[in-house]
Amino acid sequence: MSSNPRPRRRFLPSSLRGKLIAQLIALLAVVCLVVGVVTEVALRSFLLHQLDDRLVAASDRGTRGPPPGTPSFPPGQRPPDSLRVPGQGVGTLSVLIEPGGGVRSGILRGGVVPTPSDPFPSDPIPQQQLRELTQLPPTGAFHSVDLDGLGEYRVVAVRTSFGGTLITGLPLADVTATLWQLGLIFGAVALGGLLLAGGIGAATVRRTMRPLDRLARTASSVSELPLDRGEVALPMRVPEADTDPRTEVGKVGAAFNRMLGHVAAALAARQESESRVRQFVADASHELRTPLAAIRGYAELTRRSADDVPEDVAFAMSRVESESARMTTLVEDLLLLARLDAGRHRVYEPVDLTRLVMDAVADAHVAGPDHPWLLDVPPEPLLVVGDADQLHQVVLNLLNNARTHTPPGTKVTTRLSTEDGRVVLTVADDGPGIPQSVLPEVFERFARGDTSRSRAAGSTGLGLAIVAAVVAAHQGEVTVHSEPGRTEFRVLFPSAGLDA
Repeated sequence: MSSNPRPRRRFLPSSLRGKLIAQLIALLAVVCLVVGVVTEVALRSFLLHQLDDRLVAASDRGTRGPPPGTPSFPPGQRPPDSLRVPGQGVGTLSVLIEPGGGVRSGILRGGVVPTPSDPFPSDPIPQQQLRELTQLPPTGAFHSVDLDGLGEYRVVAVRTSFGGTLITGLPLADVTATLWQLGLIFGAVALGGLLLAGGIGAATVRRTMRPLDRLARTASSVSELPLDRGEVALPMRVPEADTDPRTEVGKVGAAFNRMLGHVAAALAARQESESRVRQFVADASHELRTPLAAIRGYAELTRRSADDVPEDVAFAMSRVESESARMTTLVEDLLLLARLDAGRHRVYEPVDLTRLVMDAVADAHVAGPDHPWLLDVPPEPLLVVGDADQLHQVVLNLLNNARTHTPPGTKVTTRLSTEDGRVVLTVADDGPGIPQSVLPEVFERFARGDTSRSRAAGSTGLGLAIVAAVVAAHQGEVTVHSEPGRTEFRVLFPSAGLDA
């Protein structure tokens, strides 16, 4: 069972445009709901007031009794006197409690033609509902009751002039139907209004947010620039139409333009400083080559005539010759890096990387016979476009790095292959590995790791920096993966077969 928590579902939009539209629709929905509820409550109160007026009139007609000349019926068959009064509406409920305790009740029927024997056709009230009605106090107050099987009624109980109690009721079905009809109509109108308002609001918000979209596009263009190296120009700016300080978006646009101006000035100052340092390194390296060559030549001359000088002087001159050679290598590396940083010294010609790697491994085998050197290259030539000398130096630096920083007996494997139309060079060793603290800076200049990798032979700390610079100049990519027991440098070059 996986222990990873499930990502939370986002039911609300995350963009500002979506949030504004959602909030607008939510606000309109709340307004419609409040208006609908208030309208329903007010209409219900109005309809109940009208029904109460009709109920009072029906009760008054019932308390006055039947008019003169009304036909009489046997006591067990005639309806209550309150229903025998002309003017009572269909569905009128009447319960007459006589002083002696007798109860007569009924509900005027509709859809039935009166006859001489039954001029006021009515239905009896079931005993259960009748008991509920007879418990109402005769105070003249209005009550809404739900009679099971008969529906909701608005009833009032009053005292009659002969001492009895008359309970009169009118059905609430018309009031309920009117409220439901109004609610459905209002709901449909509100839903249509919300959809229309949502569409208009979305168009309005989208039009209002266009300046922010242009500001975001400008920021995105700036974020894609390589601001960390090289000469960088910042020609992009927020359009003048979006920098009006009288608007909120204009204030942001104007501030963004000022920030871009400061960044451009800082980048220009940085580039100028880097150019001066680069020029100084190039000039110094170039100027140092001549005196170093002279020092090395005189030291070599002294070594050739070792019989004419004391032994200690001969040893000292040999050390001078050795250190001058090392200094010459350092100067040449610095000069190459300066040229690569300046974007100069680029030669574009097909280079057989297979032959180049084989020669480099042969040289490494001679320089480090105490390391097993394994080579895995395809039989056919693999061509890349670039400078043969620089590419040869890349391979040599990787092999020298493996030889210098691993103990004797460490196996070094060099492999050349193709992958997705690119040429892949891999140099791997089974040495102690690079410390994880040093690994992120391994391609930086003068970066060294001295905890787990041997430093039996000194290095300038520029070898891997030259590898990274040359590979970048050839539109390639170099990566490193290291752990105890295995370190692998992986270099990818564009294939000449695809670029030619």
